[in-house]
Amino acid sequence: MKPPVEFLKIMEKELGEDYAEFLKSYDLPPEKGIRVNTLKISVEEFEKISPLTLDNRIPWEERGFYIKDTDGAGRTIEHAAGLYYVQEPSAMSPVSKLDIKRGERVLDLCAAPGGKATQIASYLQGEGELVANEPDLKRCFILESNIERMGIRNCIVTFSKPKALAEHYPNYFDKILVDAPCSGEGMFKKEENAVIEWSPENVKACAKRQKEILEEAYKMLAGGGKMVYSTCTFARQEDEEQIESFLNAHPDIKLLEMRKLYPHEVRGEGHFYAVMEKKSGEQTELKPVQQKYDEIYERLYREWESQALKIKIPVLHQRGTSLFGIFAPVHVPRLGCGVIVRRAGVFLGRPSNDWKRFEVSHTLAMALTKDEAKCVEVDKDTALKYLRGLTFECDSDNGWRLVTCSGQPLGWCKVVNGIAKNHLPKGIRI
Repeated sequence: MKPPVEFLKIMEKELGEDYAEFLKSYDLPPEKGIRVNTLKISVEEFEKISPLTLDNRIPWEERGFYIKDTDGAGRTIEHAAGLYYVQEPSAMSPVSKLDIKRGERVLDLCAAPGGKATQIASYLQGEGELVANEPDLKRCFILESNIERMGIRNCIVTFSKPKALAEHYPNYFDKILVDAPCSGEGMFKKEENAVIEWSPENVKACAKRQKEILEEAYKMLAGGGKMVYSTCTFARQEDEEQIESFLNAHPDIKLLEMRKLYPHEVRGEGHFYAVMEKKSGEQTELKPVQQKYDEIYERLYREWESQALKIKIPVLHQRGTSLFGIFAPVHVPRLGCGVIVRRAGVFLGRPSNDWKRFEVSHTLAMALTKDEAKCVEVDKDTALKYLRGLTFECDSDNGWRLVTCSGQPLGWCKVVNGIAKNHLPKGIRI
């Protein structure tokens, strides 16, 4: 689809003599990229086994590669194993500017579908705490599935308004990403709906909402912490003017860098980011919340764990009928505090309806390594068969086993008399 005429008039005035080159960029196909999940594999090892044809590295993200075509990229064994994430190249730039260190507390305030949240996790490397929040429930489901596939252990997924989070996490986070909902002008080549829904009125509405979100993010940033505000739009009201207004309202915030990525200047779609630092203030320490769970939940889980795992997950907590394990020391908000927690740590599973066995989750399979579970290693042909939901022959002892290919987990099977029964969820089968 052609960009809206009124939008093009604004861009012509904005860009001046560069407008002609900007306009030409719409005749080119969108740039495509992937990002290696270094929680599971190094960049160097992935280059050796990549099922995709890799192009140049993405300059602002050392884990990112341009690729020539994404067709089929979501249907490979390596994708199912969570070894890479398909992501628009420019969208990788904001997280790279957060300067994340291992062990830090990081908030992704508007996290769905999960590209930037999973990117943050690769910087944390299993240490510290990642809170990935999404206030839209349907989008939150997508966020959870990507957190799951990438095997992230130290993440809390919340479904809350920014105001509720700010009341619970005052001055708490070392780093905050505000990838704000926007008018999407930078995505016109990729997303038809962005063109259909664009209007000057929508730009104004987005700017108003962004201002409210930024104010709540400010309350959660600890003294000395960094915040990156980003959009995928070109509108000055949502970008430069938004930051100017925010800085005027908060003298303790220092602007470190601000950049707009145009598709005629970089290999990527339109994006904007501003890197800011909170010059003063303290960091809040939240008291640990005593987590409660029914003893029968733990008993059923431990019975299953003793058959299938080589490790013991030390800390458990319960949300409804779901049991979770904590692999890293993260703060889990208490029930009723105003923050709705969808997942905290790793979802282990839940008791069966008759309370006679534990129904293990796919999430746990993706969070484990081959050394932490009893495994069935399969070749690529068998792996594809498994990913289609089929059974396969197996010479393992009876019981629950983690299916691995080249040492990377794909999901659970249950071996019964030489046949591995498939327990891959139907929704993610190829």
